[in-house]
Amino acid sequence: MPTDLRVLVVAAFVIAAGYGVVAPVLPQFATSFGVGATAAGAVMSAFALMRVAWAPVAGPIMSRVGERRTYLIGLAVVALSSAATAFAPSYALLVVLRGLGGIGSVMFTVSAMGLIARLAPPTIRAKVSGYYATSFMLGSIMGPVIGSLTAAWGMRAPFVIYALALMFAIGVAAWKLRPVEARTDTGSVLLPMTFRQAWSVGSYRSLLVASFAHGWANLGARVAIIPLFAASIAGAAGAPSSGFGSGASIAGIALGIFAGGSALAQIVLGGLSDRFGRRPFLVVGLLLAAVLTGVVGGAQHPWSFWALCLAAGLSTGLYTPSMQATLTDIVGSRRSGGNVMSAYQAFADVGQIIAPIVLGSVIDGFGFGPAFLISGGMLGVAGLVMWLTPRSAFRQSA
Repeated sequence: MPTDLRVLVVAAFVIAAGYGVVAPVLPQFATSFGVGATAAGAVMSAFALMRVAWAPVAGPIMSRVGERRTYLIGLAVVALSSAATAFAPSYALLVVLRGLGGIGSVMFTVSAMGLIARLAPPTIRAKVSGYYATSFMLGSIMGPVIGSLTAAWGMRAPFVIYALALMFAIGVAAWKLRPVEARTDTGSVLLPMTFRQAWSVGSYRSLLVASFAHGWANLGARVAIIPLFAASIAGAAGAPSSGFGSGASIAGIALGIFAGGSALAQIVLGGLSDRFGRRPFLVVGLLLAAVLTGVVGGAQHPWSFWALCLAAGLSTGLYTPSMQATLTDIVGSRRSGGNVMSAYQAFADVGQIIAPIVLGSVIDGFGFGPAFLISGGMLGVAGLVMWLTPRSAFRQSA
């Protein structure tokens, strides 16, 4: 794997770990300004909403200034906003700074996808995508562990640590990431791929459906309802309120097992679609994940819950590298695809934002079973859409 891509993989771990340090203390930090739980949740929403709002802007910026520069600018925006957050004097400024962090986040996320498309040889695109996603996921697992060790330093310290981690990532990326320019074999410059051009490709339309479903089920629903379901299982079993067996510990283990299963599948199986094609792994992975996600809500004991989370994680890791690789196949390595990639990311973000709200209402009215079935249904629809997409639509751009 080229050095540039190794830098992106390592940087993904550092970025995710830093975010994981901040995430556990952010709600308490918000309430320290005298606001309630709803206002604290708005701080989290500000980050996600600005990611969605800025996605249409991030694409053209990347097409104009290049993937590498957009990546560094995005990291710098998040680093500066995080450092400023540590010294935020009011709740209102905290919301503004988190919103700025969301702007920087979507910039470096979209440009990282662009860099992978530009730098990864076509024969290992899925493998590189799997390594990148796994590194980000492992960082997300390690971050809260590191954050718990820094809790004694106060609620503002994690934001400084996150800013320092991002500055380290910026330094390494600026040093090792080489500038790349989109040129054909004859030396002419290709115009950026437009959203309309990508929309004319059947695999891209199907990919947007899958991106929304993935954001709904594995970014929004998983984080929002698994802790609540774990607390329900613990309560039914008469588990203690703290320590091993409590709702918090069951949820933490479940989320870790899910992430570990997904990471394992991506490392072991991520490169297979480079050899056998994207479509089979997308169809099988999405449909398998649909079934396994739907039955998670039927678990009645911690061990069965953990086993189902492991299986669901493995199935998720089966299709996620192929999603990223399909996107890079569509854009190719010789042109910028800022608008195309930002739209793909926006669909996932929208699913992540909507899922907790909708599923929370479903749980209140009907219980956890239907909520997990709805999430599984979303993945099932995406799998069927992929299955109905002609094999010829999964073409590879140079």
